[in-house]
Amino acid sequence: PDICGGTKRTHVILHSEAKDDNLLINKDIPCEKDSFSHLYTLVVRPDNTFEVFVDKKSVRSGKLEDEFDFLEAKEIEDPNESKPEDWVDARKIPDPEDVKPEGYDDIAKEIADPDAKKPDDWDDEDDGEWEAPMIDNPEYKGEWKPKMIDNPDYKGPWVHPKIPNPDYKYDEKMHAVCPDGCSHVGFELWQVTAGTIFDDIIVTDSLEEAQKFAEETFFKKKDGEKAMYDEQQEATKTPDLDEDEEDNLEDDDFEDDDDFMGDEF
Repeated sequence: PDICGGTKRTHVILHSEAKDDNLLINKDIPCEKDSFSHLYTLVVRPDNTFEVFVDKKSVRSGKLEDEFDFLEAKEIEDPNESKPEDWVDARKIPDPEDVKPEGYDDIAKEIADPDAKKPDDWDDEDDGEWEAPMIDNPEYKGEWKPKMIDNPDYKGPWVHPKIPNPDYKYDEKMHAVCPDGCSHVGFELWQVTAGTIFDDIIVTDSLEEAQKFAEETFFKKKDGEKAMYDEQQEATKTPDLDEDEEDNLEDDDFEDDDDFMGDEF
């Protein structure tokens, strides 16, 4: 999970041996945002598919080439093709038969307010010649422009022809992050929220084994964690607040934490 400011997502990053780069999944996976522990599971299969589970529930699955930029594009724009000079992609054109009305430009943008009256205490000698305030002219319609009509020569948007990409090559080993076999497993854990615990970690080639391990570890503690949390919340409950007010207070606290803290595991 990565929770920092407006970012709230589950990171899924795979290494590409061919590109020698780490690839972030193209479409973010939402993460859990409550105060409880959660179980994150990533399955990468030899058929170049993957699946992400949160608390044993599948939240994303698909092909590696569809969700990550492992491969070059299958097609590219043909470098030998370009939009013809006479290509017409303007959908509308000014009506050649539409003519500006005579006297149109003589209409002022503003006029003197016909309802304004010179104040009784106005003194021309002391105050100068009185002039009525200006108001928008209801007859003024803005700069004249001819009406637009459908362009009879319109051909639609030009689409650049594509050709097979000579650099495209399917990689059967996308799933294999260690081409010569993995000898070590490392975890880079970064967190700035006190009290975060990382536990119940398993690396295996059997999803069944991983799920059994989860039942024997993570899920055995889950109910107890919830009970302990509820007990602590009850002990620190703000007096004289109804449930709605208390919920709003907790939400405000969580939003404040977002502004100053971030977790990336």
